[in-house]
Amino acid sequence: MEYLDFEEPRSANQGITAPWNRESLLARIRRIGGQVTAIENAVYREAGCSAILHQVAGARGALAGLTDQLIEALVREQVSKPGLSQEQREAGAADLIAAVRRYAK
Repeated sequence: MEYLDFEEPRSANQGITAPWNRESLLARIRRIGGQVTAIENAVYREAGCSAILHQVAGARGALAGLTDQLIEALVREQVSKPGLSQEQREAGAADLIAAVRRYAK
C-alpha cells in the first residue's frame, strides 16, 4: 500500500507519537478501507440493499471506533500528558472541544 506524504505535526505536543498507537490506527484504517472496498464491490455486483446496508453499518461502526481512538489519543497527548505547560494543555483542550463538537453533529 502506498502512503501519502503528510505534513509533520504543528508542534511537539501534537500528533500520534506513540508507535503502538500509530500502528494500531493504521491497521484500523486499513480494515476500514477493506470494508469500503467490499461495499463498492457489493454495489458493483448489484447485491441486495439489505446486504449493502449491513456492510455500511459495519463500516460506520469501524469509523466510530477510529474516532474514539483518535479522541483518546488527543486527550492523552495534548491534554493529560505529563510535562505539558498550561498553555499547551489549554490548546489541547480547545482542540478536544472542537473535535467533540464536530463528532457530536
